[in-house]
Amino acid sequence: MEYISNTLGNLVEQTAFMNLTVGNLIMIGVACIFLYLAIRHGFEPLLLVPIAFGMLLVNIYPDIMISPEEASNGTGGLLYYFYVLDEWSILPSLIFLGVGAMTDFGPLIANPKSFLLGAAAQFGIFAAYLGAMAMGFSDKAAAAISIIGGADGLTSIFLAGKLQQTAILGPIAVAAYSYMSLVPIIQPPIMKLLTTEKERKIKMEQLRPVSKLERILFPIIITIVVCVILPTTAPLVGMLMLGNLFKESGVVRQLTDTAANALMYIVVILLGTSVGATTSAEAFLNMDTIKIVILGLIAFAFGTAAGVLFGKLLCWASGGKVNPLIGSAGVSAVPMAARVSQKVGAEADPTNFLLMHAMGPNVAGVIGTAVVAGTFMAIFGVK
Repeated sequence: MEYISNTLGNLVEQTAFMNLTVGNLIMIGVACIFLYLAIRHGFEPLLLVPIAFGMLLVNIYPDIMISPEEASNGTGGLLYYFYVLDEWSILPSLIFLGVGAMTDFGPLIANPKSFLLGAAAQFGIFAAYLGAMAMGFSDKAAAAISIIGGADGLTSIFLAGKLQQTAILGPIAVAAYSYMSLVPIIQPPIMKLLTTEKERKIKMEQLRPVSKLERILFPIIITIVVCVILPTTAPLVGMLMLGNLFKESGVVRQLTDTAANALMYIVVILLGTSVGATTSAEAFLNMDTIKIVILGLIAFAFGTAAGVLFGKLLCWASGGKVNPLIGSAGVSAVPMAARVSQKVGAEADPTNFLLMHAMGPNVAGVIGTAVVAGTFMAIFGVK
């Protein structure tokens, strides 16, 4: 009987029930909410599902993120090894390769003014940077946090790793992807507040056709120009443009398919679950996380507003030929932000089609956010 009672006692002690804290239960609840939003409402499910599940796992079984140095048997947890690839900035760069292979830069090439709208939307990043400094974060931590303003989770993870801000990487990534998933909720009120109904009804001229030669030269020229000026952007901009060159060259379809599908989705699983696994109750439930979430929302709102206001400026300068709504797509939540521009425009006039026009600022925002990240790295002397 003693053997049986000891065995049962050991089994009970090994269950998660014996180690769960109130914080763990809160984080499990948050994970379930994220899963609900992703599955029921389709809010960025590609990344929100693995992130939420990683959050669920680490708060039930913390050792899944244990490092080899901390483990009694010298073997780290499964998601720890995934997370190392985040710290080394490998996974974000590989996803940029896949994004490039999936993205059509035609609207940006056809309307180069889109670069200006993409640049204007980066204002949210600098607003967040100043706000983070004012809240007491170090300059490097503030830089890592600020990228949330560009609505770019991948670049946020990349820069946090490069600046060695891994202690706040989890809250940064979760905040960035949460706001990316909430683009259809956050952006429309700001867009409607800053524009008139007449402006929202503006119909833009059809974009000119873009030749195959232009499509091939674009990623090559952007890589040369941007990476010569800011070599630190090479991992992100270089991979983005390499993926796009795969797509547009038309001679490496196998590489295009692999980068845009199999490789992309494998990396998303690794990155999402490992980022989610950084959100243990001990690491996530603190005042810094609350500050990061608040800063992220403010930054995202500022970025959206700056894009719309610059769109209004272009509208005035062009004599009413530019719909200001496309400026909101300058944040780099591709392609959701562009779809929101289309949706708000269609609400004012169901015959208005802004999607392709909005894709120009949208993909310009991806490049712009990577450039800002590279600029921060150059400022801090990080390579």
